[in-house]
Amino acid sequence: MSAPATTSTLLGVSDLRVEFATDHGWSTVVAGTTFSVGEHEIVGLVGESGSGKTVTGLSVLGLLPRGVGRVASGSVTLGGRDLLGLSERELRSVRGNEVAMVFQEPMTSLNPAFRIGDQIAETVRLHRGGSQRAARDRAVEVLDLVGIPHARRRADDYPHEFSGGMRQRAMIAMAVSCEPSLLIADEPTTALDVTIQAQVLELLASMQAELGMSVLLVTHDLGVVAEVCERVVVMYAGQVVEQAQVGELFDHPRHPYTEGLLAAMPQLGSRGHRLPSIPGRTPEPWAMPPGCRFAPRCEYALPACEEPPSLLTTRPDHLSRCLRHDELTLRGAR
Repeated sequence: MSAPATTSTLLGVSDLRVEFATDHGWSTVVAGTTFSVGEHEIVGLVGESGSGKTVTGLSVLGLLPRGVGRVASGSVTLGGRDLLGLSERELRSVRGNEVAMVFQEPMTSLNPAFRIGDQIAETVRLHRGGSQRAARDRAVEVLDLVGIPHARRRADDYPHEFSGGMRQRAMIAMAVSCEPSLLIADEPTTALDVTIQAQVLELLASMQAELGMSVLLVTHDLGVVAEVCERVVVMYAGQVVEQAQVGELFDHPRHPYTEGLLAAMPQLGSRGHRLPSIPGRTPEPWAMPPGCRFAPRCEYALPACEEPPSLLTTRPDHLSRCLRHDELTLRGAR
């Protein structure tokens, strides 16, 4: 089953299979993932730690660790161009220019020995050429664009002189400095407090609207998805288990795992009540259940779930990998 496609697809991921070297040999960590991101669209890629969402994002840009991770099969296209068939040199011209990535912890991505402005200017010169002065002016321009006060002066600061929220803004400034068509944001708000998180989400949405980018937002937080995304792709144990428009998925989930994620979202006014959780844990890549991978943790599992389910259309533009999707009435967001 192919993913619901938008009218104009920018990023297409089809039947992507990724393997990692483990003590048990090469183990599949992403198994046949298929989804798309349309032009000017924000899509959320959601799942618990270990679901394969970050590995999927890294695979798009060929950033899997060498000798440890590999794409075994499938395709990744950007505007119809096959990214998996590109050489390392060709990929370097794509990274940061056509596709940019914002990582979870900016202190591990920013070089502590160089000034913020110089790091952004280096990206600009690498992909756009021009003089050092022009690149520096562009660095100041994008720092101002993402809301860094006194941008020209702060461009001379080192990463440790920025707060956590400002460092994340600087990473976003670097990512958008060459106006890429696609931005992959990998858990960009996880290390931030709630107030700064809201500011960063607002910034991502405004950058997307102003620059006309598409955004693939990788997160474990459905609350973040509800804030900024148009469509959502839910992953579990290396597979896409559900995808739909955000409102449709929140109101009418069609997979028990999605129901569990929605139930686990903290709610206003629920103080004093125990927060629901999904029992059990995500299986290891080398010890996947033979049928439905969520069955050992699913309260609705039947003997029939021992057969591997396909990703099926349950409603227009709504896919679910559950054998009982047509008979279960699952709870949406509270």
